Amino acid sequence: MPTCSEARSNLLSLLQGAEHFNTEIFPAKEALFASLATGQAPKALFIACADSRINPNLITQTEPGDLFILRNIGNLVPAYGEMLGGVSSAVEYAIMGLGVSTIIVCGHSDCGAMKALMDPEKNGLDKMPTVRTWLRNAEAARATVMQNLRAEDAGPATVRSLAEQNVLLQLSHLRTHPAVAAGLAGGTLFLQGWFYDIGTGEISILDEQTRKSVPIADVIGQFEAAAA
Repeated sequence: MPTCSEARSNLLSLLQGAEHFNTEIFPAKEALFASLATGQAPKALFIACADSRINPNLITQTEPGDLFILRNIGNLVPAYGEMLGGVSSAVEYAIMGLGVSTIIVCGHSDCGAMKALMDPEKNGLDKMPTVRTWLRNAEAARATVMQNLRAEDAGPATVRSLAEQNVLLQLSHLRTHPAVAAGLAGGTLFLQGWFYDIGTGEISILDEQTRKSVPIADVIGQFEAAAA
């Protein structure tokens, strides 16, 4: 936990950042923000982990207004009807209210939620009952990965494997949402799973059929070929 002095310093840094935005950044993009002042029309719903190291606009090279962003611990989407609330309402609004045509679920390396799933006691879930309950939405992914895993094998590769399987699980949860099902049936909505490696910057696409990661260049090539 930070000391009182550190907490004050952290807040001051945020205030200074906001002032810099007001005086330097905003004027340089005033036309963009003027166009966004009265409404939004994002192209995609981007579901990401709340991890502070993940910046959806940076890794997709998009501007404010391009993404409708939903963030939570572990980039989870409860199956429809299980936990109706912020996540389900955001999904519904993104599709029916904003008309997004793409939903991306993005997992990442070194994910604290995945580490906690692998070893709840070591990662303090006994002291965080709300987090523990929330992570039940990833339990099926944990069961898949941990079935044949020996304790001595656990490591970064296992965290990545669990994060990838979790993305695939959340895509299946998304398909239970009525608005998603309707969009998929009508051909107006695409779902895609991503994995972002923080240390290398690499983004790969998770294939729901093979349950394996695919280089993003290969997927781009497939889309370009289909559009030709």
